[in-house]
Amino acid sequence: MAPTAVRNSIRKLRFEHGEMTQAELAERIGVTRQTIVAIEKEKYSPSLEAAFRIAEVFGEPLENVFRYESDKR
Repeated sequence: MAPTAVRNSIRKLRFEHGEMTQAELAERIGVTRQTIVAIEKEKYSPSLEAAFRIAEVFGEPLENVFRYESDKR
């Protein structure tokens, strides 16, 4: 399966917020750690609700956490 075109800054944000673990983030938004791993590695695009919850945990607007990169120019 090819990586998605949804890019994210989750790893950077986790370390900027007290070196939060993937498990801690997962617990705070109600998903498994494996889901966070897949999202962070850009192998899985989160649901819109999960994306908003992640942004909320970091106190960031959605566009500071996720961005869509289209191959259309």
